Amino acid sequence: MHPNLLRLDDLAVHVATDPQVQAVLGLGSAGVETHRFDDHSDIDFCLLVDTTDTKDRYLQDTSWLQGFGSQVAYSFVNDPNGRKALLTDGLFLEYAIFTPDQFAALPVTGARVVWSRGGADPLALGAALPAATAMDNVDFHLNEALTNLYVGLHRELRGERLTAMRFIQVYAVDRVLALVRLDPTTELDHPDRFEATRRIERASLPGGFPLDRMIPGYTDNLNASRAVLAWLTAHYDTDPVIVAAIRELTTTLEVQSQTGNA
Repeated sequence: MHPNLLRLDDLAVHVATDPQVQAVLGLGSAGVETHRFDDHSDIDFCLLVDTTDTKDRYLQDTSWLQGFGSQVAYSFVNDPNGRKALLTDGLFLEYAIFTPDQFAALPVTGARVVWSRGGADPLALGAALPAATAMDNVDFHLNEALTNLYVGLHRELRGERLTAMRFIQVYAVDRVLALVRLDPTTELDHPDRFEATRRIERASLPGGFPLDRMIPGYTDNLNASRAVLAWLTAHYDTDPVIVAAIRELTTTLEVQSQTGNA
């Protein structure tokens, strides 16, 4: 186990002296997939405490983080239940604090019990992960991606480049990532249920995945839209009406760009 990750065990020893603390749970690469933890990883963890009063005390006072073996250099409340913190030796933390009742209402996946008072299994409290929604299907993600391109190109033509970039290179690409996840031929490296971009560079996809062309940057929404559209039409049965409308917009944008550069 990575030396930095072992410091989570040191924290558990430190907080175990407080009878109001019930458990320390590792999350993310500090959870069950500890083999993913490396020099660039932060420590995501969860503290279970007995009451909301104890929770408030631990949220407001960060001195207990000295259990990691270093001082807090910077921290802020990033969520009603937790904080992010940077220690003086460079270790970055993201943590949340819950009572058992609060934790029982949360869907939890990939967590690891670092320490638990009395040997109880706090993971038995967690709620079931939510089932896939009716809209989590190929038809939805495909057509969302196409309409994201359509709206984004119109905004680019209006001169709203930033929002156009987000529709074309972020929202549409997010839908592409959802399609990748749903494709049974895709081989993902430790897929993250909550963040589809994680480790996508190491995914194995038939026919490849030209992210560099789909996300070329703020000044190139035209080629980005063409790359996303080309990928969608190559892999899926797309509606010819919306595809034709998108291609017409890319032609219009190209002409506008050439005119502006003349």
